[in-house]
Amino acid sequence: MLCVKLICVGKMRERFYIDAFAEYAKRLQGYCRLELVEPQEQRLPENPSQKEITAALDKEAQEILKAVPSDAYVTALCVEGRQLDSEGVAALIAARENSGKPKLCFIIGGSYGLADSVKARADLKLSMSKMTFPHHLARVMLAEQIYRGFKINEGSRYHK
Repeated sequence: MLCVKLICVGKMRERFYIDAFAEYAKRLQGYCRLELVEPQEQRLPENPSQKEITAALDKEAQEILKAVPSDAYVTALCVEGRQLDSEGVAALIAARENSGKPKLCFIIGGSYGLADSVKARADLKLSMSKMTFPHHLARVMLAEQIYRGFKINEGSRYHK
């Protein structure tokens, strides 16, 4: 069974995000072993300098990279990444399931994104859209797309 690890910076506080993510986590139980790691988002002042942002991202990167399995295929969500459609996500899942290393790791940064060191570790840089989304909503959207990918691969009518 595929192991899917989500490393998402910051804890969700809004009940609607928590409930939505929990629903997809429950649905995914029959398809994969889902693990969620939530490194703490670094606190920054109201108007941080670029130096302060970089330092915070580097500190978050240390915790993120510690949580990445050494033998996982790593996907970092970032604005400069390439976009995949749902069938592309399904193909990514299928490729990992059929590989000798069935571990898939997705990384979502906090409000200021991800450090360059995390992006450099990624096997794939993925962008959800050219639009900007709250990082907690991105977590829910990613969970849904992973679920949709499994449903596509099984030939379900979920994906129309």
